Amino acid sequence: MLLRRLRAMEAQQDDKFASILDVVGEFGTFQRRLVVLTFIPNILLAFFMFADIFMFTAQKPYCNTSWILAINPNLSEAEQLNLTLPREPNGSFQTCLMYLPVAWDLDSIIQFGLNYTVSCQDGWIYPETKKRSLVNEFDLVCGKESNMEGVQTMFLAGLLIGSLIFGFLSDKLGRYPTILMSLLGLIIFGFGAAFVNTFHQYLFFRFVVSQALVCYAISSVCLATEWLVGQHRAHAIILEHCFFSMGVMFLTGLAYILPHWRLLFLVGGAPVFPLISYIWMLPESPRWLMLKGKLEAAKRVLCYAANVNEKTIPLSLLDKLQLPGKKVTKASVLDFYNNRHLRKVTLVMGCVWFTVGYSYFTMSLKLKDFGVNINLTQVVPGLMEVPARLCCIFLLEQIGRKWSLIVTLFQGSLMCLLILILPPELKSMMVLMIVLGEFSLAASASVFFIYTAELLPTVLRATGLGLVSLAWAAGAISSLVVIQQKLTFLPIFLCCISAFLALFLCFLLPETKDQPLSDTLEHYSLQMRNLAEELFTKEVVVDDGTVEVTKNTILNSMIQKSDFDILSNVSLQDASLQGRGEETDLLNN
Repeated sequence: MLLRRLRAMEAQQDDKFASILDVVGEFGTFQRRLVVLTFIPNILLAFFMFADIFMFTAQKPYCNTSWILAINPNLSEAEQLNLTLPREPNGSFQTCLMYLPVAWDLDSIIQFGLNYTVSCQDGWIYPETKKRSLVNEFDLVCGKESNMEGVQTMFLAGLLIGSLIFGFLSDKLGRYPTILMSLLGLIIFGFGAAFVNTFHQYLFFRFVVSQALVCYAISSVCLATEWLVGQHRAHAIILEHCFFSMGVMFLTGLAYILPHWRLLFLVGGAPVFPLISYIWMLPESPRWLMLKGKLEAAKRVLCYAANVNEKTIPLSLLDKLQLPGKKVTKASVLDFYNNRHLRKVTLVMGCVWFTVGYSYFTMSLKLKDFGVNINLTQVVPGLMEVPARLCCIFLLEQIGRKWSLIVTLFQGSLMCLLILILPPELKSMMVLMIVLGEFSLAASASVFFIYTAELLPTVLRATGLGLVSLAWAAGAISSLVVIQQKLTFLPIFLCCISAFLALFLCFLLPETKDQPLSDTLEHYSLQMRNLAEELFTKEVVVDDGTVEVTKNTILNSMIQKSDFDILSNVSLQDASLQGRGEETDLLNN
């Protein structure tokens, strides 16, 4: 136990990068500017992520029967529909059928009427529609309605694939280039969606933009994690997510005001163009540079940060920044299988992310089933999510990462259970429980982003975040499949089962609060072994004086043990020599 305590204190003191950040300034002007730069794109991320919700507003189509205008162009719209469309038993016009066109004059049509019906031949018209959406732009009616689910599936498939690809690329190429790649993707395939000519082009653009979204989410969290320390890291990531929730409200406001879906993409996507300036403003992660053998580049970035903060890094401290073993650190995706600690963390967090993704999407889809206004389904959860995420700051400071995740997941599990047992007749209560469930799951999402980033080593941090984001996307896709089943209780029942399973698995994870970040797999394995000792974790202190006293006590105990071992060996040797002398005397006699 004493050796483990000493190793842990040495690991904290060996984090030379953390020592340099202390000199640079834990949260100076440079870090504040970096945090603000990561905030702005999160508003656009929410806009592009949930834009599809407002692209498929309900429309009532009628067959285009303009052929009768060739007979009499002076017919009103009501007269045209009355003469050319069959009616339902309740007297309303049928939406997907029309009377077969005939070469009669208007008087004959009025006198004898039309009897033979066919499906719409010349498209549809939408006389009662005030807004232009994808439905009336590409005629997604009368058998084509399933395309709405197709867009959601395509978008989530892009998230799934992008999580795997861009997590790996972020560790391979760096945080800075992958963030720029994601912003370029938002410009071309996010803003560019306003100019598509076919529905299949729209699907492709949404597929690609979803990859850009997850690329930015992973890389920005890695960059903030590796530049900031302690509570500043948690605060920055939580505020990022608050801006994401604000982006949902920004989208809802624009969708309510603007009458055309193309105009929505043009106005809402236009703020992405100023982000081109990130080419000159955004820094690379010095931790990543150091692990890739680019020590000079890492030193330049650190010196620039210190200069912005009006600090000076001593050359003696800067010279201590070097690679472990003086070689480039290498790692691959296979290490998630080969490394026992990394494998356990990834599997557990993957299950948690799957649960949150599945549960959140299921509750969102359930909310629509209750007939709640589409604007309210976005504004109310968006307003609730901001305080939910801000509450995480208090939880993380008071009870740490592990217990914060457990508490928020337990709240979500409890809401799922209440939704399952409440009778469907209590509509208002069900809606309230769903909103509170989204509240808890939003808090869980913020906590596990921070927790997962701290649990993973720098050399594979983005790849690991990509793998668990893949699990989140898989959970969201599963919700789309399960919600379509005939058993209405099944989606929420699976929410309960998966939530309580994830809750149990959280107890297997170590706490990361006030622990130094691991950079290499070697440091990671050592730190995980130390964190596995719960008693030791509780006893480790961070006060400098206490650390020195504790270390001296441990060293003294080790010295005393060594002295005792030496004296014991000397005594044994003396006894051995004395025994040999007596044997010699006996032989001589």
